Amino acid sequence: MNPSPASADTTPGTAPGPDQMPAQPPAPVLDWSDETGAQTAEYGIVTLAAVGFAGVLAVVLAGADVQGLLLDIVKNALSFG
Repeated sequence: MNPSPASADTTPGTAPGPDQMPAQPPAPVLDWSDETGAQTAEYGIVTLAAVGFAGVLAVVLAGADVQGLLLDIVKNALSFG
C-alpha cells in the first residue's frame, strides 16, 4: 500500500493552508549593474566588423579596374619625369 501524498489533516476538495504548502525558493533577482563580459562582447563585435570590412576590401582590390588604377598610381609615383 502506497502512502497518500496528502496529509491526514486536509479535507478532500479543499486547498492546503500556507503551513502545508511546500517552500518555494525566492524568485531570481536580475542585477543589471553587473557588466561582466561586456568588454569581451564588444571586442568580438569589433573583430567581426573588421573581418567583414577586410573581406569587402579584398573583393574590391581584386577587381581588374582597381588593380589598373593602383598600378598607374605606383608607376606615376616612381617615375621621374
